[in-house]
Amino acid sequence: MPYKILSLDAVAEYLHLTPEDLTQRAKCNDIPHEKRGQRIVFSKDAVDLWASQRLLGLPAKGLSEYHRKSIQHTRESLWNQSLLPELIRPAFIAPTLRAKTKSSVLRELVAVANATGHLINAHELVAGLEARETWGSTGMPGGFALPHPHAHDPYLFTNSFIVLGRTNQEIHFGAPDARPTSLFFLVCCPDDRLHLHLLAHICVMAQNTAMLSQLREAGDAATMLAAVLAAEAELLATSTSGQCSATGLANPD
Repeated sequence: MPYKILSLDAVAEYLHLTPEDLTQRAKCNDIPHEKRGQRIVFSKDAVDLWASQRLLGLPAKGLSEYHRKSIQHTRESLWNQSLLPELIRPAFIAPTLRAKTKSSVLRELVAVANATGHLINAHELVAGLEARETWGSTGMPGGFALPHPHAHDPYLFTNSFIVLGRTNQEIHFGAPDARPTSLFFLVCCPDDRLHLHLLAHICVMAQNTAMLSQLREAGDAATMLAAVLAAEAELLATSTSGQCSATGLANPD
């Protein structure tokens, strides 16, 4: 995958920031960037990694605001549209993963992803997931995690999809609340904008619905899928399409 450089305006639009805000953040070294003469430019891989880690660290209010803004900027038709029925199937869900460590759960999730037929290179995905975890854990408060590749490679998947795994025993995955993790949403997405939106989408569902407890209690893959789709429907039903005043990922507080 070639090393891709983005302009300041392109990154500002991608992250839902103003060029002025992004320039100030770059001057404060709050976002990875490079100077080329008088120009500020950005590595696409570095921006993707920074954005996903910043997004997962947002507090509940900031995450909800980013989620609303990403709906507005990602695709107009996203508003009040169910995304997950197209991205997850019962065959993409593993209710009884045997993994007992971070590395083994990542390998098991990739094995499920490989069976979907949408993954091009399983070895590369495992390496990307492990690299992402060394930069910062994708474990979240509440006992779930959102593993995804460290760099966004549009040629790694043929289609966007999500693998959901539940381990037989909880794993210490590096969540910020220091609690163990048992639910894992592996997000596989060749569309960079949709990728970030999906991370926010799942987080907001976890925070604002009973999805996590229902997933832990579900007896099989079909029941787990029903819990996920019901949580998304609940989120969409309670959402509003008002304009968002958030300034994007650059302001996590």
